[in-house]
Amino acid sequence: MKSSYYSLAGLFAILRIANAAPQTAGVIKRQASQLLSSYDFVIAGAGTSGLTVADRLTEAFPNKTVLVIEYGDIGYAPGVFDPPQIIWGGPGTTGTGWNLFSTPSPALNNNTAQVVAGRAVGGSSAINGMVFDRGSRFDYDGWAQLQAKSSSADRKGTIDWSWDALYPFFKKSVTFTPPPEAVVQELNYTWEADAFDNTTPIHASFPEFQWGDHFVPRKAWREMGIRIADKCYSGDKDGLCWIATSEHPVTARRSYSGLGHYADVVANRPNYHLLVKHQVTRVLYPSGKSKSGPPVVEVRPVNGTDVFTVKVNNEVVLSAGVFNTPAILQRSGIGPAHFLKEANIPLVHDLPGVGSNLHDHSGPRMTWKYTKPLPFSPLPEDMLNATFAAWATAAFDEIPAKGPYTLAMSNSIIYVPLPNITANYSPILDLIREQANSTDASALHLPAAYNGDPALEAGYRAQLRVLADMLAHPRSPSLESAYSTGTRLSALMLHPLSRGTVRLNLSAPLEPPILDYRSASNPADMALHVVHLRYLLRMLQTPTFQELGAVADTPSEEQAETDDKLVDFIKNTAVQSFMHPCCTAAMMPLEIGGVVGTDLKVHGLGGLRVVDASVFPIVPAAHLSATAYAVGEKVSCLSNL
Repeated sequence: MKSSYYSLAGLFAILRIANAAPQTAGVIKRQASQLLSSYDFVIAGAGTSGLTVADRLTEAFPNKTVLVIEYGDIGYAPGVFDPPQIIWGGPGTTGTGWNLFSTPSPALNNNTAQVVAGRAVGGSSAINGMVFDRGSRFDYDGWAQLQAKSSSADRKGTIDWSWDALYPFFKKSVTFTPPPEAVVQELNYTWEADAFDNTTPIHASFPEFQWGDHFVPRKAWREMGIRIADKCYSGDKDGLCWIATSEHPVTARRSYSGLGHYADVVANRPNYHLLVKHQVTRVLYPSGKSKSGPPVVEVRPVNGTDVFTVKVNNEVVLSAGVFNTPAILQRSGIGPAHFLKEANIPLVHDLPGVGSNLHDHSGPRMTWKYTKPLPFSPLPEDMLNATFAAWATAAFDEIPAKGPYTLAMSNSIIYVPLPNITANYSPILDLIREQANSTDASALHLPAAYNGDPALEAGYRAQLRVLADMLAHPRSPSLESAYSTGTRLSALMLHPLSRGTVRLNLSAPLEPPILDYRSASNPADMALHVVHLRYLLRMLQTPTFQELGAVADTPSEEQAETDDKLVDFIKNTAVQSFMHPCCTAAMMPLEIGGVVGTDLKVHGLGGLRVVDASVFPIVPAAHLSATAYAVGEKVSCLSNL
């Protein structure tokens, strides 16, 4: 595509989505009376994957009608650091996201996880931290290994989800625009041009601004022996990476699915309808039709109580997200039979994996102090200066935006394999493999809500074996840590072993479900947290940090004196969710607790598919939006869609 396309169409698209201009008014629907009598496809959820599928379907099949139903509305997607903030405020969630809390996690002193889920056209891509990375090849090869656990004699129809099979869709799903050459020279950005096809209006790039101290950990990490990774987007994600931001090339603001897969494409597609401010409550199968399908979709207005149904000719696609997709299934009588009986919901299809396998990236944080003045600028405290703050706001309003407000969390990120973190990693692997091979179900540390289901237990054992092999590999990352500025770093555990659940809230079944994270319930997770945090603390002993007089703040020297004391610190302070929940409708064989097959069709049901991060069987070593886009692209190319 030519740059003129970006400068005109991209800018107009942002204006359309911000102002709800007439170009899309005929596509947006707000009440049942505006809908067709039936649709070929109905997609529940206008999120990252859902809008990708809707775009590709309406483009490929102009004679097929598609209805997307979204709980939220269409509008401007704020960044994580938009004016008038003077510090990073987290995801921009006002009116665009659910701010959710889990039940207490006993292994972490009954602290709760806080997680934000998208509630807008664009889903979580409209509110996330805008880090746009891909997982390691070992992550997706692990997905493929789990599919091979099927005992079915005929696996000819199995679709490959390995790295090699998914990589073309990673490339297809994003357009990368290099920053200006002067910025490249100043900040030493590098990237892989051949890792992007540059044919889609989902964009990524690097900001033109970095704080003056952004290079300090980069130097220290090199002093620690961390390699420069130059294939971070090509599956070889071991080392120090420059990671791009979800940045539009015209505005230098957020690029997300509500813009790239909706506002940029809908104007000339009469077969595409978007119903906003409505909730899919259930899918309903006519008597005797559950295996053939498709189901009817039951819908209600968010601000009302009267429900109506939408007839579907071909297929229903659930893309309501990691929490709301299993909630829709459970309300529909599709899920664990014992739970549905407790909920007094008539059983349609016993599927124990629905709402199981919940996990997320988690980990402790470290902070430090400098005892010497910092010899560089600008720094975040300059935002407290009225003149600098006024310049920063004015720069953000330029086209393209400039200055500190264009930063979206971090671009410098390390991904470190466990064998490079500690020489004493074998005991952790031995613990995981002992669990995987144990005949004692209690050794698995699984939720009571699994109800001793043998398929779920078998699936978890299969995951443990895959994860142990990944953690043992010297090129498969176990730890992530990202830096932009300041005196704080997080130690993200990329492959957690603990598993939680998502269950319908029986007292308010149309509200977000109950999240039981059960963080650190598997003792292997705490062992990983300890070695990850000790590894990061070594950074303060590098020549670069010593020259600046850096000293540890938290954990203090006393708190890190022994592993037991460090465990106490982690129990009190660990972040249980870095906003990367996944895996609650896992793509695995039915006999090991899977919910969908490799075609993402729900096991045992006709005309029903799931396409969002809930189908990931194991969380990848990455922030999730890029993978969610790639999954949407891959499933859109299946011949049976």
